[in-house]
Amino acid sequence: MAKKKKTFRNMPYMGVAQAMVNAAEFGYRNGRPDWCNFGQGQPDVGRIEGAPNRLTWITLEPHDQSYGPPGGIDELREAVADHYNRLYRQGQDSRYKKENVSIASGGRLMLSRIFTTFDSISVGYKFPDSPSYHDVFSHHLDRVKPVPVQAGPDESFHLDPASFGKAIADRKLKAFLIGNPCNPTGDLIRDGDLKAYMTAARKNKCTLILDESYSHYIYDEDGAPGSGPVSVASHVRNVEKDPVLIVDGLSKNFRYPGWQLSWVVGPTAVIENLERVATGFDGGPSLPAQRLAIKALEPERADEETTAVRRLFARKRIAMVEGLEALGIRCGEGPLGTFYVWADVSGLPKSLNNADSFFKAGLGRKVVTIPGPFFDVNPGGTHPPMKQLKRWVRFSFGPSEDKITTGLERLGEIIAVSLEE
Repeated sequence: MAKKKKTFRNMPYMGVAQAMVNAAEFGYRNGRPDWCNFGQGQPDVGRIEGAPNRLTWITLEPHDQSYGPPGGIDELREAVADHYNRLYRQGQDSRYKKENVSIASGGRLMLSRIFTTFDSISVGYKFPDSPSYHDVFSHHLDRVKPVPVQAGPDESFHLDPASFGKAIADRKLKAFLIGNPCNPTGDLIRDGDLKAYMTAARKNKCTLILDESYSHYIYDEDGAPGSGPVSVASHVRNVEKDPVLIVDGLSKNFRYPGWQLSWVVGPTAVIENLERVATGFDGGPSLPAQRLAIKALEPERADEETTAVRRLFARKRIAMVEGLEALGIRCGEGPLGTFYVWADVSGLPKSLNNADSFFKAGLGRKVVTIPGPFFDVNPGGTHPPMKQLKRWVRFSFGPSEDKITTGLERLGEIIAVSLEE
């Protein structure tokens, strides 16, 4: 008898979401005060020292009940363009306008819009990188050929400009997606390397898609707060001709993940095409959220916010790195960006020296971590599994300082017990 066809196919969870599903089997629920969530992908969302008061309300106007423009309201698009010009385009003739900006309800949706506009092309990506890229690629495999470029531990998970340029030239890539800074490794493509990336993309006519969602979380090599945000926008010669799309939003850099608001900045022709996608894809973002976003981007407020964020998260970074190292978990030089520590657990006792066993042991003490294999971006099985990721774990220092202290204490207790076995 022929097998009966199902109406619906079973869809997998995105990698990190699967880890949280596993945590739920141990009793984890979002917001439970007895858990330490070192797996969380969002920063502190409350008031922090030195930052402006959180935006907490807006008066709904009659027009807020209506549909808005699919690509976002002009006032917000103008505010985003002004934000980039002020931070990254001072003294340059070519500057962003509202026509260079499109708005969407979240970064993954924005990436999906971008991928929907692709013709049948080869698109490169670095691995390990954000697991959300795996899903974006996977939904477009009928047209888009994923081309992996490995950044391994020997290079501190960094893809140097020469390797990037060689990959896009030799493999004839028409686009390349990369996060900067990188979730999960905390790797940062610095200004000099960013300029080289941009030069290579321009030379090879390869569209560089930079996900800059963590670009305000920047640290010096000694762990001190970085001098400011980093963006490839500083190295764009001509905003209409250079092949670069910059994706960012409010979720990470401005600590408003619940608003689900993102933007892309790029050439007008690409932006117009993305707006056509939005008309049939998702219809456009929320009007009230966009009006709040305009306030978040006011220059004085934005600068106070990002300065306070770098100061606080640099302190939390040091606490997490030093705490993990004291437990025998190797952190290397520590992250230069994001709010994640990418650490090697292979030096721990045998019962804990791989990511999966460490993850499960943590859940038993109400500590969530994320095993490294979840970050092996591999849409369509384009490469063999990256076995070395089995010894790597991502630790988020997005939680409060108190939670970081408590979580580290619990991990220390787990390791102490394992040493006695």
